[in-house]
Amino acid sequence: MTAIIEKIIGHTAVLTMSNPPANTWTASSLQLLKQKVSELNANKEIYALVLTGDGEKFFSAGADLKLFADGDKGNAASMAKHFGEAFEALSGFRGVSIAAINGYAMGGGLEVALACDIRIAEAQAVMALPEATVGLLPCAGGTQNLTALVGEGWAKRMILCGERVDADKALQLRLVEEVVAKGSALDTALTLAEKVANQSPSSVTVCKQLIQAGRAMPRTQALPVERELFVGLFDTKDQAEGVNAFLEKRQAKWTNS
Repeated sequence: MTAIIEKIIGHTAVLTMSNPPANTWTASSLQLLKQKVSELNANKEIYALVLTGDGEKFFSAGADLKLFADGDKGNAASMAKHFGEAFEALSGFRGVSIAAINGYAMGGGLEVALACDIRIAEAQAVMALPEATVGLLPCAGGTQNLTALVGEGWAKRMILCGERVDADKALQLRLVEEVVAKGSALDTALTLAEKVANQSPSSVTVCKQLIQAGRAMPRTQALPVERELFVGLFDTKDQAEGVNAFLEKRQAKWTNS
């Protein structure tokens, strides 16, 4: 069984996590995610990526805890490495990544959504990082990415106190950007992904790099880099195409080059 189902719709790749009953992660599925992101990065026709879960109940319940029942540190190190590499690859995807959260997003299931650029949650979705409840910690970017989105206080409530949040609370906390009706997250994400195709993919890539650089880079360093990357866009075909298409009142034809 393929743990990640890929479907291409226009300029968007839809990746569906499919490991019933809870779409849990394994070493092989994490390696597959990393591989698929690499392949999509190399495909100039892909501008956006939508990630969702198979079925109606779970987006993803994270790692299968049976993997850690024997207390093997070597296995723990291996899984932590796979989680980190896969989700950091997703975070570094050159296009726009959107998580369509169609149910429970727990532990590594929430962390993969945190690695995306945008999160759309269905009304019944529940989100949590409950690792400390079972003597573990979120090792796939959870402590850092959640804090960056919701602030230290709510990150501590969710991670240290094990507090779960529903979709409405997640929206209030800015953990997600939109809440939609049950069964409509994927369509909403696809509609948003279509808007990405109107943007220059060359511009989107560097804009995303700049936005994410702000997490660690002081503004005094980021602002000069912003100007430098602006000038760098004049080495791309998309820059000339975008400006001339606007002046000629026609739709731009991007080449992602």
